[in-house]
Amino acid sequence: MDWNFRSAEELTAALHAGEVTSVELTEEAIDRIEREDKAINAICVRDFDRAREAARAADQARARGEDRPLLGIPVTVKESYNMAGLPTTWGMPPHRDYVPAEDAVQVSRIKAAGAVVLGKTNVPLGLQDIQSFNDIYGTTNNPWNHARTSGGSSGGSAAALAAGFGALSLGSDIAGSLRTPAHFCGVYAHKPSLGLAAPRGMVPPPGPALPVDLDLAVVGPMARTARDLTLLLDVMAGPDPLTHGVGYDLKLPAARHDRLSEFSVLVIEDHPLIPSGAAVRAGVNRVADALIDGGARVTRHSPLLPDLAEAATLYMELLISNSVARFPIDSYEVLQTRAAALSAEDRSLDAARLRAMVFTHRDWLEANNRRELHRHGWRQLFTEFDAVVCPITPTPAFPHDHHPDPLTRRIDVDGVAYPYFDQLVWAGAATMPGLPATAIPTGLSPEGLPVGVQLIGPMFEDRTPLRLAELLEEKLGGFRAP
Repeated sequence: MDWNFRSAEELTAALHAGEVTSVELTEEAIDRIEREDKAINAICVRDFDRAREAARAADQARARGEDRPLLGIPVTVKESYNMAGLPTTWGMPPHRDYVPAEDAVQVSRIKAAGAVVLGKTNVPLGLQDIQSFNDIYGTTNNPWNHARTSGGSSGGSAAALAAGFGALSLGSDIAGSLRTPAHFCGVYAHKPSLGLAAPRGMVPPPGPALPVDLDLAVVGPMARTARDLTLLLDVMAGPDPLTHGVGYDLKLPAARHDRLSEFSVLVIEDHPLIPSGAAVRAGVNRVADALIDGGARVTRHSPLLPDLAEAATLYMELLISNSVARFPIDSYEVLQTRAAALSAEDRSLDAARLRAMVFTHRDWLEANNRRELHRHGWRQLFTEFDAVVCPITPTPAFPHDHHPDPLTRRIDVDGVAYPYFDQLVWAGAATMPGLPATAIPTGLSPEGLPVGVQLIGPMFEDRTPLRLAELLEEKLGGFRAP
C-alpha cells in the first residue's frame, strides 16, 4: 500500500491499528524522495539516517504504550529553521557551511511530539522571493508543472507535500510565504495570528537564536488536509518558554461554529490595486457557491471592510522598511536620493516601497499607528462576519523568472503586466494587521494548475478559519495528487 499521500491523521490511525510501522512509513517516504525529487528539488538537505533512528524509536515508544500527537509521522522542515547538525543557510552562499548547535523551538516541539524529520526544504535567497531558488541548492519546481514555480519562501515545503514527501511541513510567512506556495501547489497552509507560535531559531545565519517578538512574520503549519493543519498548529502554538511562557498559558478559543450553515462570510474577489485573473476569480466563486450550498450567509460587499488600497500601501511600508533596515550605508544614501526625486502625487506601490526603504523611526511609528486603526476596523468587521474569503495571489503558479533584479520582473494577469511585487497585496491583507489566514485548494485552472483561496479570521481565533477550511474541504474535495 502507498502511504505517501495519506494524511497525518490517517497515518496515526494506521499506526495505532498496527497496519504499518513508522519504519515502514519512513522507508517508503525516503524511497519516494530518492526516486522523484531529482525533478522537483524540494528536499535540499536530507537527514535520512537520523530519520530512520527516529522512526525506530517511535515504534519502540508506541510498543511501550506511549501516544504523542505526531508519533512516527514523517515530516519535513523549511531550510530556514535551525536543526542541530544540519546547515541553515537561508540560501545565502556566504553561509553555506553554517551549522547551528541547537534546534529551533518549533523543531524541538515536533520532535517532542514524535515526528520523524526527513530533511529540510528549499527556500529563496534570504527568504526574499515569491519563488524558491538559490545558488546553493538550485531551483524547486512545481510538481504540477516543472516549468512553473512552487512559490516562496516555503516553496520547498509546499512542493514536498504535493509530491508525497512527508505528511506535514513547517513553514513561515511574512509576505504570503505559507499561503502562496500552498496556493501554487494545491495544498493547505495556515498563517497563525501574529505571536501565536514562537519563532526562536528561525533566524538568518549566523545570528544567535534569541527569543524575539517579530513584526509581521510568523511560523506555521503546512499539510495536505485542513484537519492536519490543526493537528500541527496545536503542537506549534504557544509562547516561547524563555519569555512570555514564563507567565502566560495558551488557551485558544473554540471555533465560532461547527456547521457551514452557521457561518457568516464576506467574499471578496477584486482588489483596487491589481485585478484577479479569471482562474483565481473562478476559485473564489467555487468557494462562495460551496458556502451558499452549505447554508452559510454569504455577503459580497461590506462598509466594515478596511480600505484595501490603504492597507496594501501600509503593508508595503511596514514590510519593506523592515527588510531593508540592514542595508549598507552607501546603498541607503542612494535610496534616499531616489526617494526624494519621487513626485508627491505618485501613490503607486512601487513608490510606497521606495519611500519605505528610507523610513525614519518617526515614519515607522506613524505607519504603526495607522495599522492599529486598521486592526480596530477588522475587529468591528468580525462582529458581523466570521471569516473573509479572498485570493492569495492574482494568478496560479507562474513560469520561473530568475531575473537578478526582481524590481524589473512583471506578473502577467490575463495578458496584462503588473509590477512583480504588487501581487503581495492579498498576502498583506491578513499579514499587516496580524490576522490568522488559512490557505485551501479550490480546484484546478484550465491549464491544470492548482488554485487556492485564503480564509481570514479574527485575531487569535485561529480555530475559526481552520474549522471553516475543514468544512469546505468536505464540500470541494480537497487535495489531489498531481
